[in-house]
Amino acid sequence: MKNKRSILWVVLGTMMIPLACSRNFLNPADTQGSSATALFHTPQDGISLVNAIYDGFQHDNQNFVLKGLWYNANYTTQDFFNWGADVSYNTYQFPTDFASLPVFWADSYQGIARANSALPIIRQMRQQGVITDSLANFLLGQAFFLRGVYYYYMACTFGGVPLELNVITNGLHPRATQDSVFMQVASDMDSASLLLPWPQQLAPADLGRATKGAALGYKGAAEMWLKDYKDAITDFTTLIPHYTLLPKFMSIHEYNNQNNAESIFELQFQLPAGQTPDWSYNNNEVTWQSSFMWPWETSNFGYTYCNKLLYTSFEPGDTRKAASIIGPDDSIQSPGIIAIGGIRNYAQVKAGFAGTLSLPASHFTGTDGKIMNTCGKTGDLWTGDQPGQPRSGYYPMKYWRDPNVSGNTPSSVDGKTHIFGDQNITLLRLGEIWLDLAECYYKTGDQTDATNALMTVRNRAWGGSAPASSFGPDFMQIMLEEYRHELAGEVSTWYDMRRTGLHIQYIQNTFGITIPTGHDLLPIPQAEIATNPLLTQNPGY
Repeated sequence: MKNKRSILWVVLGTMMIPLACSRNFLNPADTQGSSATALFHTPQDGISLVNAIYDGFQHDNQNFVLKGLWYNANYTTQDFFNWGADVSYNTYQFPTDFASLPVFWADSYQGIARANSALPIIRQMRQQGVITDSLANFLLGQAFFLRGVYYYYMACTFGGVPLELNVITNGLHPRATQDSVFMQVASDMDSASLLLPWPQQLAPADLGRATKGAALGYKGAAEMWLKDYKDAITDFTTLIPHYTLLPKFMSIHEYNNQNNAESIFELQFQLPAGQTPDWSYNNNEVTWQSSFMWPWETSNFGYTYCNKLLYTSFEPGDTRKAASIIGPDDSIQSPGIIAIGGIRNYAQVKAGFAGTLSLPASHFTGTDGKIMNTCGKTGDLWTGDQPGQPRSGYYPMKYWRDPNVSGNTPSSVDGKTHIFGDQNITLLRLGEIWLDLAECYYKTGDQTDATNALMTVRNRAWGGSAPASSFGPDFMQIMLEEYRHELAGEVSTWYDMRRTGLHIQYIQNTFGITIPTGHDLLPIPQAEIATNPLLTQNPGY
């Protein structure tokens, strides 16, 4: 088990102060609206106050991270499909009462409210001498950063949303414009960047907390939404020297390589020692991202599967393909899964080969007559066992990396089901920043630097020297394809595509699908409109 997960310490001058344990970090008390004089008398109180702001990301990871961020970033691209009740993302016909929307909205505003409460309290604690200037700056920087992150994904998802920048006492305000929200994101990230350390300056046990590089990354992204490409270039080129592209693309999402040199901001998950990640232990310290994305044949889930068009769209020699998507006749390439024997090691594959599942044993038998070690085979795809509801036979690879997760079947190691996992969710990494920088250079007329930035990403994808893109001479068409192939199955693709303004035409040209007017955004949750009459719905809903 990884020892980097619990954020247990923070630098206080030259002294280390213990923070709350991991569970308390992820499940802090709600301090929204608290007063500094009533609750906050020690440095630990200030630390706990900021810890509480992070909680929104993990509070309900199924509806916030998975169904809020991940589904919207991927299903809307048509490269990923949902097997189940959440097909609205693929059809762009989102019900305004869709269950995950109010959770995503409420958890975001809970984090925002906690940040708003924290800022004046931390300032007062510094003024009263409860905390040092160095700790105050670190805590204030995190509060600004986290408020900016919540607003960033709210604007990416819904467009304009109410801007709440103080302790809320009289309900929410009307919606601000999308540009106004991104202006606030840029402002918060600018404040954060002046207060936070670079990742190399963090205490080891602070791994996972906000840094100057993360603040500059989101600031540049917000500036791109505002078409302020020159300032975005400044921010991106400032942060890039503090991170490193990993030589092998496959390494980025490996379970044993989390919080690596390319990662800029990761959501941290941890399975406490001695716990089994099954239905008896399902809380916000673990996630079922993995089980949702494996084939039914290995996990008894398989709610997410891929469009074959994504599989065939990778250019020859692009190593990102094997790290992003797996199809029939493919063996798994993840070193962590290879180490446990590959696909043939999963209990449900063994059961299928033994003839104890609803599908015939031949479905799990390789061409050599032995138990299959590939993701299905030509002519007998792994599409699940539900008649009339087949999956494609192609599946995401970036979250098929945790060797401790076995799916909804007993593990061959301890006989228990390991449904949930503690693989981190990377929200921002250097590969995306290089692509953003390429787009910014192009938008400012600098074709040479745009091409150089683009080729930095492509060269890594080809393991050395990449060919020129085969997607034509239109640089923005190339950029759309690069976002698609670099970030497939992460939490950015749709947002980056929508930011270009070319996403609707791209979906039409690539998949022959017309997005209904306004439905490239999610609807404002109907429950929020019911409680805040000042809110207006997005067009088309």
